[in-house]
Amino acid sequence: MKSVVTSLFVMSLMLPTLVRAAAEDLAAILKKYPPAPVEMTLRKVSEHVYYVQGAAGTAIENEGFISNAGVVITGKGVVIIDALGTPSLAAMLLQRIRKVTDQPIVKVILTHYHADHIYGLQVFKELGAEIIAPAGALDYLNKPNAEARLEERRFSLDPWVNEQTYLVAPDVYAKENMRFDLGDVRFQLVPVGAAHSDGDMTIHVEPDRVLFSGDIIFEGRVPYLGDADTKRWLETLKRMETQGLVALIPGHGPAARNPDQAIRATRHYLERIREVMGKAVEEMIPFEEAYESADWSEFEKLPAFKAAHRRNAYQVYLSMEAEMLE
Repeated sequence: MKSVVTSLFVMSLMLPTLVRAAAEDLAAILKKYPPAPVEMTLRKVSEHVYYVQGAAGTAIENEGFISNAGVVITGKGVVIIDALGTPSLAAMLLQRIRKVTDQPIVKVILTHYHADHIYGLQVFKELGAEIIAPAGALDYLNKPNAEARLEERRFSLDPWVNEQTYLVAPDVYAKENMRFDLGDVRFQLVPVGAAHSDGDMTIHVEPDRVLFSGDIIFEGRVPYLGDADTKRWLETLKRMETQGLVALIPGHGPAARNPDQAIRATRHYLERIREVMGKAVEEMIPFEEAYESADWSEFEKLPAFKAAHRRNAYQVYLSMEAEMLE
């Protein structure tokens, strides 16, 4: 009993120091990064889990705030899942976190390496957080396109992405399933390989039964396919376990209280676009003709349809041509 009382006494002495340090860090970060004039609300999902939701749109809309980020508050620090699309947005996220807890940011886990999820990393890295990402992140960082994309965003998202913005490499690459405990929370990390990106990973927050899916799931909007391997992506969705989940937080869109439905919606979109483009490739129908003659009406009212769908269809058309040659 005496040791417990002593520990509580020591913690009570340390608390003002921790609060002061957190406030000083926040003040310095807010001064360093130009504020982004966007709305950002930290939404509570469960006992430990919160998230912020980006707007539906292209990567340079809403000052770059188009993706989600998760926040898990444990008894021994904060874990962030994905870091948003600019350092300014990450600074804003930190400001929202500080309204809930003064605990240190100890880890940032990336579901994948795409610009709208990683440009805020430097904020948390400079606070001493450990960065964990799926192994495919190294492929992204080694491609010339990574620097080219950053240079483009320094123009299209200036001043929130600028010459002081830099790419942050992970400290840990997850090549296979990982599990760790922090305080009273257990995390399960499951790399699923190259699907939406060079390497994707889901994160299960065990006691809360909340799954972060990254961009394997897009909720309530048209997915962005980029250079995705849609064949492998579909295979991944078919294997996903949702039994017992309370919520699924996607990379884009609202938290899904019905994870099965969210998975089915993304899966249906991929299946439909592969069906149409696959038939066109098989019958040697030019893309324009195949696209214009197809019925896309079930997706037309979804956010990001105009911005993403035609490009998605063309990417799938080209990728299925390549699949036929394998």
